[in-house]
Amino acid sequence: MDKMMHGTGVALVTPFKADGSIDFTGLENLVNHCIQGGVEYLVVMGTTGESATCSAHEKTAALRAVKRFANNRVPIVYGVGGNNTAAVLDAISEAELDGVSAILSVSPYYNKPTQEGIYRHYEAIAKHSPKPIILYNVPGRTGSNMSAATTLRLARDFKNIIAIKEASGNMEQIMEIIKSKPAGFEVISGDDNLTFPMLALGAVGVISVSGQGLPTVFTQMVRDALAGNFDAARSAHYTLFNFTQLLFAEGNPGGIKAALKVLGVCEDHMRLPLWPISTDLYLKIELEVKRILEEY
Repeated sequence: MDKMMHGTGVALVTPFKADGSIDFTGLENLVNHCIQGGVEYLVVMGTTGESATCSAHEKTAALRAVKRFANNRVPIVYGVGGNNTAAVLDAISEAELDGVSAILSVSPYYNKPTQEGIYRHYEAIAKHSPKPIILYNVPGRTGSNMSAATTLRLARDFKNIIAIKEASGNMEQIMEIIKSKPAGFEVISGDDNLTFPMLALGAVGVISVSGQGLPTVFTQMVRDALAGNFDAARSAHYTLFNFTQLLFAEGNPGGIKAALKVLGVCEDHMRLPLWPISTDLYLKIELEVKRILEEY
């Protein structure tokens, strides 16, 4: 597990058909597109996968399909999180975790627990899970921030908590974790446009949204940064900068699904309450995709 989190992981979208059912052909296209583009690992049923609107049966079906399509070419991380600790433990017990390398679990949302509540939530998961745990701090979605102190406490207390996907956007908090973390615990970027500076500061990789759209460019940027080739990494970072901003302009995963449609990977259907992006934004994303592909 020491090096599994190094490099580019991607939080896969879940392609849907027009009738709302999972598009498994599109999902296969996506898995192959990412692996052929150099992605180091795949994340199934994260936020970008619209897990909030997928049933337990659909989550299992998607996980099975990604395992089959990946065919042991890259590791797989499975998203299991929520704001009901007991339900999260049940979901972990029921998940088909053979062939899964780790679980990505988001900090409890909506309830706004205290730091002690967040700690106890992850303590219960760590004691229950047969797989290593990646913490996920994303205050913009959860409504509460997991502090550096809580992250470091969990990292020190539980050896099977191996990393955090940090999407707070708070660089001082991120630096405090990197500076003080115990050996064997890693920091992963959860913000695509902060990945380059985070890698320069000591993060080991990213779980990316935009990386599944243009994986060849994105994965090379990450590899260059990890190797200390900062001029090349910086150039790629700025090449992707506007593209990534556009992807999030009307929310995720609408932007990345539009980009994948432009690329011919899958359609851009989403489930309510999410809605496809505007025509104006779609055309801007289309132009950016074409520009970057011509440049690379």
